[in-house]
Amino acid sequence: MTSLAPSSTVVTTTSLAQPVEAVEHGHGDFRMFGLLLFLVADGMTFAGFFAAYLTFRAVNPLPPGSNYELELLLPSLNTVLLVVSSFTFHRGGKQLLAGNRSGCRPWLLLTAALGSAFLAGQMVEYFSLPFGLTENLFASTFYALTGFHGLHVTLGVICILVVWFQTRDQGRVTASEPFGLEAAELYWHFVDVIWLVLFGLLYVL
Repeated sequence: MTSLAPSSTVVTTTSLAQPVEAVEHGHGDFRMFGLLLFLVADGMTFAGFFAAYLTFRAVNPLPPGSNYELELLLPSLNTVLLVVSSFTFHRGGKQLLAGNRSGCRPWLLLTAALGSAFLAGQMVEYFSLPFGLTENLFASTFYALTGFHGLHVTLGVICILVVWFQTRDQGRVTASEPFGLEAAELYWHFVDVIWLVLFGLLYVL
């Protein structure tokens, strides 16, 4: 006598296969949502720094002469570098989505170079400042804010270089799987926006 497999077994096997296929085709992928949550939390950390700086400045003003007049030329140049780097990163992303890996990679390298130039400019500024880390409240806040942001820029440059490596032939980042590049680009734009706020608070106000 020939026995047939229970229909429930067939249904169970099919139902288990469906989520796997869905994930493989991008459905149910919450990686970008997770990144957005991280950036929101990170933005709240920066907001805490900004609020603390504004509160200290309003409630506990520094004595005359201790709130140093910061040079604007180098920070302004750094601002231009970061803003331009966001455009170069976006240009590289468009090249990748168009299926042009070889056209994407130079834009990524240029973006990493601009980020590195920003860090070099920040180090030059640190060595030329007329105050040290522990001299007063303004100095401590200045180094905390710019140093924390500089750490984010450093991590961003590393991410860009990793994505650049993964866009090579047979690499993991492709037009059909662009998450690595899109995540790094979103993070880089976030770092850029944070710097614009920081620049306005520390150098302009």
